[in-house]
Amino acid sequence: MSTVQVEGVTVRFGEVTAVDDVTLTAEPGVTGLIGPNGAGKTTLFDVVSGLRRPSAGRVLLDGADITAKSPHQRSRAGVARTFQRLEVFGSLTVRENVVVALESRRRSPRLAEGLLDRVGIARFAANQADTVPTGAARLLELARALATEPRVLLLDEPSSGLDRAETDAFGELLRELSAEGRAVVLVEHDMDLVMGYCDIVHVLNLGRLLVSGPPDVVRAHEGVREAYLG
Repeated sequence: MSTVQVEGVTVRFGEVTAVDDVTLTAEPGVTGLIGPNGAGKTTLFDVVSGLRRPSAGRVLLDGADITAKSPHQRSRAGVARTFQRLEVFGSLTVRENVVVALESRRRSPRLAEGLLDRVGIARFAANQADTVPTGAARLLELARALATEPRVLLLDEPSSGLDRAETDAFGELLRELSAEGRAVVLVEHDMDLVMGYCDIVHVLNLGRLLVSGPPDVVRAHEGVREAYLG
């Protein structure tokens, strides 16, 4: 059971404040992080995964301060992340992409098939990764992240390229993964996925936390409708 917290996190780029004094918690379960483009969502993921140091504030993993830890150290501690822009090893097969992650943790390459089957892309195992559909590549990123045995999963636009049926299956998979004790956090624009499968939703707008709560509370919030949902 893992919990990740950001406390008073601020990120500035020169005179521009991309994230402004944000405090939130993601516990075991599925947590949504939504907001308009430029709201600071991916920047906040960068802070949690260690790719960017905050200008102020700190990041905690199960109560331990990891703000000064490198991305590699955070990965070893159980934080895994996918990216809005696909980051697969295009010249390797789908299976080989997962094997790379398994071997980085000294785990058996034979586990690759099970991971690919779990995310629903076993049929692409022998395909070169840069030739598979976008949705399959997104799921490959998830399989590769799972190969590292994460306690916290940060997923940036994970449903991009999936059709409705695939997205619903993906939502059920997120529930399964979180039921195993993981904190699953997704930045996502598909509101059916967010409102249908997330336990808690945090809304960012202009770098600030606008509201946090269960999907029904967030959906009914007047400020959220004005800023994002319309």
